[in-house]
Amino acid sequence: MVCLDIDDTLIDFSAACRRALAALLGRADMWPLWERITDRHVALVVAGEIDYASMHFRRTQCFLGELGVVVDGEDITRFEARRKVLLRRSWRLFDDVLPCLDWLRAAGVLLAAVTNASGAHQRAKLADLGLARFFDHVAIAGEIGVAKPDPVMFHSVCATLGCDPGEAAHVGDKLGTDAVGARDAGLQGVWLDRHDTGTQVPDGVHVIAGLDDLPQLLVSEFARIGVPAQR
Repeated sequence: MVCLDIDDTLIDFSAACRRALAALLGRADMWPLWERITDRHVALVVAGEIDYASMHFRRTQCFLGELGVVVDGEDITRFEARRKVLLRRSWRLFDDVLPCLDWLRAAGVLLAAVTNASGAHQRAKLADLGLARFFDHVAIAGEIGVAKPDPVMFHSVCATLGCDPGEAAHVGDKLGTDAVGARDAGLQGVWLDRHDTGTQVPDGVHVIAGLDDLPQLLVSEFARIGVPAQR
């Protein structure tokens, strides 16, 4: 079985967010601030302190406050609604996604999409971009009650698809949340380092520069540990 993260693994989500934000503000230099505020608020979601709807509202309220913009609740709601419309128009797949998924399906590999983000948004992305047909299971943190890197998140996916963790690999763009989290849960952790950062990775974590490298990794490295090739 192969598990795949969604945002910035399959879908160039950060680029879409940057485009949507720049269109709303009429300027392209506010992304670092938005990203910092987003990371802080997403951490609250992962910790179970707030839900995604509250996070979106509070994140936008905090961001506009940092810009010195005085807004009320209706202003924030309108900003978020417009941002989501622009964002949905901006979603793009990375070029290596469909060839990789086609290969995995042709090889008979069980596939799961595993995400910490909002279920409604993630399912909409998968459907809009034609990815839903590839996956045997979509695991949403908010629906399971835990989030990556909690081992329960990974183990629940394995249990749903009837796969032992030792026979599974998880691929994602976040070294700690995805690759190290999967490794610590007993799966093969694969870090997708699209930007070739040269970051030193801990033992037991594999690194690929693109999803076009994944088939070779599965064939050359994981066959010996029992990642199943056929259903």
